[in-house]
Amino acid sequence: MLYDTLREIGSRLGRAVYRPRIDGLANVPADGPVILASNHLSFSDSVVIPLAVPRRVRFLAKAEYFESPGVKGRLSKAVFTALGAVPVRRGTGRDAVEALEVGLRCLKDGEAFSLYPEGTRSPDGRLYRGRTGVAHLALTSGAPVVPVALAGTERIQPIGARMPRISPVRIRFGAPMDFSHGYGHLKTGRARRVVTDEIMAAIRELSGQEDAGVYNERSAGA
Repeated sequence: MLYDTLREIGSRLGRAVYRPRIDGLANVPADGPVILASNHLSFSDSVVIPLAVPRRVRFLAKAEYFESPGVKGRLSKAVFTALGAVPVRRGTGRDAVEALEVGLRCLKDGEAFSLYPEGTRSPDGRLYRGRTGVAHLALTSGAPVVPVALAGTERIQPIGARMPRISPVRIRFGAPMDFSHGYGHLKTGRARRVVTDEIMAAIRELSGQEDAGVYNERSAGA
């Protein structure tokens, strides 16, 4: 109930202030497991997507947002929990594995799970090469993947900015992509690479971003 109330209030407020343009929302299934694979331009992306989608969206957030002391820490925990965030630790290979396990549990429970295949925010607006965790989730769970393209969120909260700004936002949801069949003839690593590249191509077609052609190697906390 807290999530529904906060999402409704936040959605109304966000639409009034930022007047976002939202295209293709009907492509997001009303129920059942689905992966929302988005480009990543700003910290605010993880707020924009849950507020735009009319169903609960789960996403990963740094454990620190749930563990900070004091009133500010409690408020942070309440907000992120209400938005659908799942706390994870980052920094090691084991952390990455645990993050994927969290995603699989959410999908198994029939939830919408949002993630950024680039791994971290783009420093220059280009679309970076996707990491194959998204394909692992899709191939293992059988859940459809809806590509998502955000535009303008980098102006709301540029990298390094502490406070959000008011700027127009556009959110585009592409047609669901089904990877449940047709990849069994490929070795696991190759299948994940092929699926990831197909997802990134769909995101790029929606966003119109320049293809960086390399991984984004900035630290996850940047």
